[in-house]
Amino acid sequence: MSGLAWITGAGSGIGRAVAVALSRAGWRLALTGRREAALRETAALLEGGQEALILPADVTDAAAIQAVVERLPEAPALLVNNAGANKPRRYWHQLALPDAQELVDVNLTAPFMTSLAVLPGMKARGGGLIVQIASVAGKGFSPVSGPAYIAAKTGFVALSASLNAENGIHNIRSTCICPGEVATPILDLRPQPPSAEERARMLQPEDVAAAVLFATSLPDHVCLNEIVITPTYNRDNAAGAKAVASLA
Repeated sequence: MSGLAWITGAGSGIGRAVAVALSRAGWRLALTGRREAALRETAALLEGGQEALILPADVTDAAAIQAVVERLPEAPALLVNNAGANKPRRYWHQLALPDAQELVDVNLTAPFMTSLAVLPGMKARGGGLIVQIASVAGKGFSPVSGPAYIAAKTGFVALSASLNAENGIHNIRSTCICPGEVATPILDLRPQPPSAEERARMLQPEDVAAAVLFATSLPDHVCLNEIVITPTYNRDNAAGAKAVASLA
């Protein structure tokens, strides 16, 4: 599979790693994020100096999404919904309503709108793939994520499943990737940012990019519904695992 790939949240972290991996695999790229300078930094890293279409936009803005789609030279064969966010003050007793709304908008409403925006073009071209970068927070309670992020990512997982249920007949597939902790700049927004040693044990952006690349490598008749990836040393389980290991 190849053609035009549109990546949101492409200015750093997982989105940047996905862009680099897809460029190496021969995809043509359209990069979206809020910061044009960061998108250009990503574009400078692409394989063989490949040029990318730089399309800065706030993906929580429906008009901005439509404007991006109208600037695409063709219907994308691949959409990677990667844009996401969290807040330092993220727990029930800390959350202000505007922050909760923003987290739902970025982590759920935005990928809903971008998915809606590409569906007509994908149907017209005879199919396509949408890769949703969700989170293990969408598969159950996460002690570090906070309720708004968990609720949004849970909805994101359901969004992907509903796309497959309705659009498989149009040769359109959605793969939902749910990573555990990934060493990206978003970790700096945690109430207690992890140490460099802890980040080295986490998934790296390139690991998630490899999963995206794998999803694109499968033939059209294969729908890879979900991929759940966690670090081998899983901090959520480490204390319990050490207690079990200490038993006689």
